[in-house]
Amino acid sequence: MENFVVSARKYRPSRFDTVIGQEHVVQTLKNAIKNRHLAHAFLFCGPRGVGKTTSARLLAKTINCTNLSADFEACNECDSCKAFNANASFNIYELDAASNNSVDDIRGLVEQVRYAPQGAQYKIYIIDEVHMLSSQAFNAFLKTLEEPPPYAKFILATTEKHKILPTILSRCQVFDFHRIKIEDAVKQLKEICQKEQIEAEEEALHVIAKKADGAMRDALSIFDRIVSFSGYKITYSDVINNLNMLDYDYYFKAVNLTITGNIAGSLLLFDEILNNGFEAQHFLLGFAEHLRNLMVCKHPDTLKLLEVAPNVAGKFAQQCQTTSSSFLLNALNLINQTELGYRQSKNQRLHVELTLMKLCNLSRVIQLSTQQPMVDEKKKTNDLIVPSIGISNSPNETANKIAPILSEQNIPNPSAINNLSALEKLKAQVAKNKELQNPGEPIQTDTTSQETNNEEVTLDQFTAIYNIYLNSLETGGKARLAAFLKESPVEWKAPSTAIIELKSEMELEMINEERINFMPLFRSKLNNYQFEIEFTVNKDRIVNLSRISKSDQLKVMIEKQPILGEYVQTLGLEIDY
Repeated sequence: MENFVVSARKYRPSRFDTVIGQEHVVQTLKNAIKNRHLAHAFLFCGPRGVGKTTSARLLAKTINCTNLSADFEACNECDSCKAFNANASFNIYELDAASNNSVDDIRGLVEQVRYAPQGAQYKIYIIDEVHMLSSQAFNAFLKTLEEPPPYAKFILATTEKHKILPTILSRCQVFDFHRIKIEDAVKQLKEICQKEQIEAEEEALHVIAKKADGAMRDALSIFDRIVSFSGYKITYSDVINNLNMLDYDYYFKAVNLTITGNIAGSLLLFDEILNNGFEAQHFLLGFAEHLRNLMVCKHPDTLKLLEVAPNVAGKFAQQCQTTSSSFLLNALNLINQTELGYRQSKNQRLHVELTLMKLCNLSRVIQLSTQQPMVDEKKKTNDLIVPSIGISNSPNETANKIAPILSEQNIPNPSAINNLSALEKLKAQVAKNKELQNPGEPIQTDTTSQETNNEEVTLDQFTAIYNIYLNSLETGGKARLAAFLKESPVEWKAPSTAIIELKSEMELEMINEERINFMPLFRSKLNNYQFEIEFTVNKDRIVNLSRISKSDQLKVMIEKQPILGEYVQTLGLEIDY
């Protein structure tokens, strides 16, 4: 029986020009060989299966080749190349640091460095998984790595660069290897299929490359497994069945069902997925990736981020026309939150089903929210209209607006879609207070007055609304803000400006954060859109209690908090001098 050789070994690159996806490394090494600028120590870093050890072996083989080609590739015909290809070279040593990581192992290597190469120019040491060396082994290696003999070259390889000591890094020429792109992996798989006379669907090869997650060795291992399963004809269905992956069609159906609001169909589709043996969390992750792919289809510049077969890309392009960016952003955020809470959920199936129900209502929520009256930009700023639920700079902000609505089975009218902001509560409080002062008088709380109809404002009018506003701050959980505003003197500057004097930059910072809430209110209630409130800081108002007597300190404290005086009088407290 003929011995089977796995594809990762059978099709291992034998020349630099056959290395996949690492052109920046290959070109640099070939130029170094051409110009005779070879460093004495190299460090190859990168994910698993991307060609670090292969490139190290090729470098070792090439620099000892006695008959380099015109493009500085090994000839594979000289004695050195033949010995290397037969794994019989006396001048190239490979050490696996994962199992040879002690001080004694490194001392043995250092001892070998003392002897010159036999029949070759260089003696090369390849140390794989070098991060596994112990600290003592690294220290024993430092001196030799820094000042080796002229014939010695060290090539280190690691998947975890951060574990290498800085003293080792500083003595090496570092090369960072990239993950293998999906298109590069698919190209290599196609070439292998041609050589092995295997018929394969391109979509199937894309799935294999994607499953490998940037590691060519993993892609070849999966490829061998699929060939063993399906023979010399690889189909998309064989690949997804063997790799236990969900078909793209499930996600296309799921999106179509949710955007049409078909709750029953969505739940039945999810039940079918579970009955086929797939995990609910697996479905969530795949659904999120599908929505992400639809989003990148929205703009020509991001189409390159869509890493699927051409026929599947056509389906994405078609479906993205039926989904809005607002829907995709909010759906992605909702699924992300569901996935984060999946592990902690007691009823995980219901946890996912509830999300599907919310997604089915999402299109209607967005449609209702966008039906709110539109205003011009300047008036929108002044009146602080609550924004509709569209594309937001912050997906969390948008999701927070939608979540309370989706939690209800019966969606209310558009006016109830957004949560009441602090401004809305404040308007309600002002209206309530004014109604108590003027029973039976209709209250107008809208902000539709035109900026051109500015009425004259007096200090008394401002003070009346200002006092109501301060009371609303106290009842609304902002008592600290209300406290220092009550102590701040107010000066009136005709025709429509109030000047409020604060006593610290901290107070100014607090009031600036609140400004967006109260300015539209005052302008609306005073019916003057040129009205302004200016804040100044007078630090002389700060009372330095350390410079006055304790009795005077108590008087100051009682002035600020009258209830303290009642305690002093009731309990008969005295100042202890």
